[in-house]
Amino acid sequence: MAIAGQHKSHSDVKLLRLCPFWKSGNTSSASSSTQNLHHSNQGSQNIRHGEGPNQKSSSSKTVSSVARSLLPPRRRLRLEPSNYLYFPNEPGKQVRSAVRLKNTSKSHVAFKFQTTAPKSCYMRPPGGILAPGESLVATVFKFVEHPENNEKQLEPKSKVKFKIMSLKVQGGVDYVPELFDEQKDQVTVERILRVVFLDAERPSPALEKLKRQLVEADAALEARKKPPAETGPRVVGEGLVIDEWKERREKYLARQQVEAVDSV
Repeated sequence: MAIAGQHKSHSDVKLLRLCPFWKSGNTSSASSSTQNLHHSNQGSQNIRHGEGPNQKSSSSKTVSSVARSLLPPRRRLRLEPSNYLYFPNEPGKQVRSAVRLKNTSKSHVAFKFQTTAPKSCYMRPPGGILAPGESLVATVFKFVEHPENNEKQLEPKSKVKFKIMSLKVQGGVDYVPELFDEQKDQVTVERILRVVFLDAERPSPALEKLKRQLVEADAALEARKKPPAETGPRVVGEGLVIDEWKERREKYLARQQVEAVDSV
């Protein structure tokens, strides 16, 4: 029994040497150091996982931005045609196409054209602002180059593309292209239109529709060229206002002179 007791005390001495904070005098300090270690480990885990008080807001913003990027963009414009721009295939000539844009949103929308071939293509108008429900027929001009070896172009599709972008704006804002540079985060790419050539000598529904849209675009252009209707009094020369009573008085005096001559 004495040998067993001695063996037990000897093992206790080894444990105390390995873990000295198990002593009765250091019990409180051991527990406090253990708690501090636990809190520090928990804090480091929060920092690693981005769960700190300052990290939660940034992580939520990151998640929301990623979610917005995954969602399809909300369309503000309806295009007709919606996928292609049709041009008559007339090599060596400048030909025209047309596309109708309609604002389907409840706010004013600015639009802008871009093309991969700015040297051979241009748009009229290149941009503008549409009120809710307003529509516009834009005209696109393109120079058709001669195919190689003077052979007729067999491939109807072209590599030229047109991009139409939109931006929500306040009513009464004047259109300037810099709007799209100042608010890049709010710009939406509505469509990317591919160029398709049509045989000008062969009637087709697409060619007939293109002709109708071009006639409408020309009429709208002529209407924009006309000066606005005058609602106030007419002004002639250096600010002389023609009054209706003066005209009537002059006509009355002229009739009186005629009647006097006839009576003589």
